[in-house]
Amino acid sequence: MATPFLHAGEVAALGTAVCWTASSLAFEAAGRRVGSLAVNLIRLVMAVFLLGAFTMVTRGMPLPLDASAHAWLWLALSGLVGFTIGDLCLFRAFVVVGARVSMLLMTLVPVITAAAGYLVMGEVLSPTQLLGMALTIAGVSTVVWERRRNAEGGLERLPVSGVLLGLAGAAGQAVGLVLSKVGMGNYDAFAATHIRVIAGCVGFAVVFTLTGWWPRVRSAVRDRRAMAVTGVGAVFGPFLGVSLSLLAVKLTEAGVAATLMALAPVLIIPVSVVAFRERIAWPTIIGAAVAVSGSALLFL
Repeated sequence: MATPFLHAGEVAALGTAVCWTASSLAFEAAGRRVGSLAVNLIRLVMAVFLLGAFTMVTRGMPLPLDASAHAWLWLALSGLVGFTIGDLCLFRAFVVVGARVSMLLMTLVPVITAAAGYLVMGEVLSPTQLLGMALTIAGVSTVVWERRRNAEGGLERLPVSGVLLGLAGAAGQAVGLVLSKVGMGNYDAFAATHIRVIAGCVGFAVVFTLTGWWPRVRSAVRDRRAMAVTGVGAVFGPFLGVSLSLLAVKLTEAGVAATLMALAPVLIIPVSVVAFRERIAWPTIIGAAVAVSGSALLFL
C-alpha cells in the first residue's frame, strides 16, 4: 500500500490514541456534570460544525457534497454502527458491569477489527504484526485491569447482559472502523469523518426522540462549564481523533491501526501521575511497557 511516508498510517493511529486520551478526560469531566448520554450527542453536533469550518478552509466545501453515493452509504452506515449503536451499548455497559470490565472488553476491538478486515477486505497481517497486536492487547488489558482494580476493588458476578453490551460496544467500534475504510477509498479523511458524524447525529436524534431524552440535552446545554469542556473533547475526539483514525485505516491495515489506537489507557498514565498525583502500581508499569513493546513491533 503506497503511503506519503513510511509508517504514515501507524503514526496517524498513534496520533488518534493521543487525541482520544485528551478527549476521554474532557468527556469524563463533562459527563460527571450533565450525564454521558447528553455529552455523546452534543460532542457530535459540535464536531459537525468544526469539520464544516475545517473543510471549508481546506477544500472550499462546508459539506461533503462531492462524495460518491458509495462513500455516503458506507460511511453513514459506519457512523450509525460506530457512534450510535456502539457508543450506546458501551455507555450502557458502564452502568451494568462498570468501567473496568467494559474497558477490558474494549481491548477486543483490535482483534475484531483484524477479523473484520480479513473477512471484508482480505487484509492479512504478518506474524510480526500479529505478535505486536498480542503484546499490545495484553499490556493494555493489564493496565486497565490493575488501574480499575485499584480504584474499585473486589470481584463481582457479571450480568450476562452487561458483558453482551460491552462486546456489542467493541464490535460497533471495530466494524464501524472497517466500514469506514470500505467507504472512504481515496476520499479525504476529514470529509469522510464529516459524513460519519452527521450520520451519528441523526442516529442519536432518533434514539433521543424515541426515548424522550431531549430534556437531558436542554439541561446540559445550559451548563456553560460542561459545554466548554465538551468543546475541548469534541476537538480532540470526533474532529481530530476520528479523522486521524480514518487516515490511519486508509494508510495501513485496519487491525494494526486499531491496536495502536487502543493505547489510550496507557498514554493516560503519565497524565495521571503529573496532573492528579496518582501512584502507579508495578503491574500497571509492566503492562504499559509490554504494550509499548508490542506497538514498536508494528512499526517494523
